[in-house]
Amino acid sequence: MNFVKRAGMSLVVRASRTVALLAIFAVICALLLGGFLLRGAAARQEAAAQRDIGVDVTIRSPTGFTPELADRLGAATVVHRYNPETRVSADPLTVYGVRDLGLLLPFSYGSTKVTQGRAILPEDAGRDVAVVEQRLAAKNHLAVGGTLQTRSADGRHTVPVTIVGVFQDPSPDPALPTAPRDLPGNAVYVPLATARKLSTAPVAVTEAVYRIGAPDQAAQLNAQADRLLGAGSFTVQVNDKAYRDQVRPVQRVGAFAALVVWVIAVAGALVLGLIVMLQIRERRSELGVLLSMGEKKWKLIGQHVVEMTAVALPAVALAVLAGAVAGPALAHALPGPGQTTVRVEPVAVAEVAGLALGISLVSTVVPGIGILRLHPRSILTDTE
Repeated sequence: MNFVKRAGMSLVVRASRTVALLAIFAVICALLLGGFLLRGAAARQEAAAQRDIGVDVTIRSPTGFTPELADRLGAATVVHRYNPETRVSADPLTVYGVRDLGLLLPFSYGSTKVTQGRAILPEDAGRDVAVVEQRLAAKNHLAVGGTLQTRSADGRHTVPVTIVGVFQDPSPDPALPTAPRDLPGNAVYVPLATARKLSTAPVAVTEAVYRIGAPDQAAQLNAQADRLLGAGSFTVQVNDKAYRDQVRPVQRVGAFAALVVWVIAVAGALVLGLIVMLQIRERRSELGVLLSMGEKKWKLIGQHVVEMTAVALPAVALAVLAGAVAGPALAHALPGPGQTTVRVEPVAVAEVAGLALGISLVSTVVPGIGILRLHPRSILTDTE
């Protein structure tokens, strides 16, 4: 009889044992799938955090740091976003030229907030727009959509800008008399090109903030800055606190999930191997009869492999159903406010199926090595 057909008959005849083995295998597969799902969700959340939170690298150079050099540095592969900042004196204001207002440290930390409209974005390059402080807006009856006439310090150039946002600076007005352009309420943010129109001298970058994905990428950015600006001509400040607070816990969850997967795989192989070993011991008489009838030993091992595989595949299907139901609950195991939804993906199912088949093979072949040492006469005459 074909050993595959014999394996099917054995599973049917020993239905209670087959169901018990299926339940054990389903639990193992469900745990494996849970580990893969948690690891995958942690990887997605880590990638999202690297993109949205990242690490801010602030570069300051006293001389020679032009917007063009800042743009070239911003084109580095490790940079996700960047913002060079320039300061221009205008009558009677202080005008700051920016590329991406949200990356300025006060706005990034949240101490300074846009209360109306929006911030200046990279898409505003070439447009004469502005974000003004709310005290300036209130005093001059300015609102989003209105126009502010900005004038260069020498009075030669006037640039009308459209207000796209109003921000609030928590800094109070100074108690002592202060020049109007130094008052915190007289600050205006415009795109870099607009700041250049108002400047009476070549525009220099006071500082530039570059957002990268992870702290270990700061060395690459620093090497690029060495080539562009000259080694030792600038200072670098790396702010990775937000990254450490939100990304590192997610990384630990992912590493723990990967460890759990391998522990379960090894433990599952050991448990199923022990079960198969006991089954082989109980079926010694059957094996002896088959061997005496001329059945090859590798086919006996193959029969057990087929039996375990036939149990493993439906166990994977049951694990997938359990994963689809329990996936949302696993999302709560991930730290951080923006928890990723855990979903069953084909890659995870394929990994579980592969491991399940590997476990079934190892748990069958290793105990089955003993079959190779069996002799029909010794088995059939054994009274144990």
